[in-house]
Amino acid sequence: MKLIATPATLKIASNEKERKHLYELLAQRMTRHVEPSFIGEDMLRGYDDEITARDLYHKHCAPVREVGFITNNKWGFTLGYSPDGLIGEDGQIEIKSRKQKLHVQTIIEDVAAGGIPAEHALQVQTGLLVTERAWCDFISYSNGLPMAIVRAVPIPEVQERILAAAAEFEARLKLREADYRAALMTARTIPTVRKAYAEFAA
Repeated sequence: MKLIATPATLKIASNEKERKHLYELLAQRMTRHVEPSFIGEDMLRGYDDEITARDLYHKHCAPVREVGFITNNKWGFTLGYSPDGLIGEDGQIEIKSRKQKLHVQTIIEDVAAGGIPAEHALQVQTGLLVTERAWCDFISYSNGLPMAIVRAVPIPEVQERILAAAAEFEARLKLREADYRAALMTARTIPTVRKAYAEFAA
């Protein structure tokens, strides 16, 4: 959602990142294929930290049920969210693996005031919108430092703006899809068949 709406104004984004995201989603819709992305050191650390943080939450707070990607299309378009775990019938968790300097900053500037970092607010509110759950425990984890937990609840005015931005983005997607199909009618093209990556192995 942070690529669709600007965190500061909660209005539809109009920049290079938004355009790249639009074409990425459009290509996925056309091909029903998600291209693999580079997995860096931070992402690998994040995978390990997420498992550790989830286990700690399960042990000290409440049982966690892992699920896959959740979608909701009640608005006439589809929003999706992948929670890091569901808690009972009403809750969910969102885990962030943080470098230690960011984790310390988060505890001082956000957690102490009962808030979550601004850069993750849209994701958390979108997640609550999609799952229609009552709360989300935002978890900030950094190896060797105290794990911080802050509970977030739906903020209706924020979610209304998220829906407005998502609806406008969906309209842009449909317009670009129509442009793509129109271009194919006159462009010189040759159909291709997608090959699995394994087929390229020597």
